[in-house]
Amino acid sequence: MRLKDKVAIVTGAASGIGKEIATVFAREGAKVAIADLAPAAAEATAAALKKSGATAIPVAMDVTDEAQVNAGVAAVVKAWGGVDILVSNAGIQIVHPLEEFSLAEWRKMLAIHLDGAFLTTRACLPQMYKSGRGGSIIYMGSVHSKEASKLKAPYVTAKHGLIGLAKAVAKEGAQHGVRANVICPGFVRTPLVDKQIPEQAKEFGISEEDVIKKIMLKHTVDGEFTTLQDVAEVALLFASFPSNALTGQSLVVSHGWFMQ
Repeated sequence: MRLKDKVAIVTGAASGIGKEIATVFAREGAKVAIADLAPAAAEATAAALKKSGATAIPVAMDVTDEAQVNAGVAAVVKAWGGVDILVSNAGIQIVHPLEEFSLAEWRKMLAIHLDGAFLTTRACLPQMYKSGRGGSIIYMGSVHSKEASKLKAPYVTAKHGLIGLAKAVAKEGAQHGVRANVICPGFVRTPLVDKQIPEQAKEFGISEEDVIKKIMLKHTVDGEFTTLQDVAEVALLFASFPSNALTGQSLVVSHGWFMQ
């Protein structure tokens, strides 16, 4: 029970990586707010966690909407008295060559990944400062926080930006015991990644099997996808670490794709 009685908000928590992180946090004793753009899915996830004996509530949240973010965090504070952990995980992917991206698509990508991280962080920090307990802010980056791939210019830009944000928050939060770190997964078989496989096959004129073997997993040490569980265990490490010794860092979990 490494997170016993801690209050955690996980965005994009109704599916994929966010859901797995919420599940692991609940298993470790945290009270978990399932924040998601899809209220019904958030309610279903929270209900499933409660059925297993965990403490969870759904929170409808569009992370690009300032009012919704502030209201969602306020609801969690009202229910449980504060916030100890924020996992800024909500994200999407759009795949095009750069010259085919519309400005609207570019802005949407940056809004969800960067504005969402900023707005949720800004809403949670005062609660962490006020509590005197400190806290942990975890951003969901990517291997693309470290390097680039074709067809993903706004995604790469946003994921690089999260590392800068984490470093700034780590500097500002240190005196209050607030840590900020970035998880940088390789390819994880989520619906987001499954959607990319046929899209990239079409763009590159290759088979879907070749997308997996020659693009997604080419640079791993063993040709394996990173799993939801892999990422959730890193989130647990960041969330439960006891001091400022681990802050302002980005940890790649990718089966060796990109080695620092």
